[in-house]
Amino acid sequence: MAEIVTTPNLENPDGFYAELLTSHEGLTKAESDAFNARLILLMANQIGDREVLSRLLEAARR
Repeated sequence: MAEIVTTPNLENPDGFYAELLTSHEGLTKAESDAFNARLILLMANQIGDREVLSRLLEAARR
């Protein structure tokens, strides 16, 4: 069973956050929500491990 990482593990997290915010600029609320949904699905596909994804959903819900 793969462990999920809940501690900082991202190179240049501030840069990524800024890029994420920039990606939403000019979008309506509905477009922003759709963008987030597509991004989540792309990231889930990249992770690819259904058990890990379920555990991430549980962690995010807490």
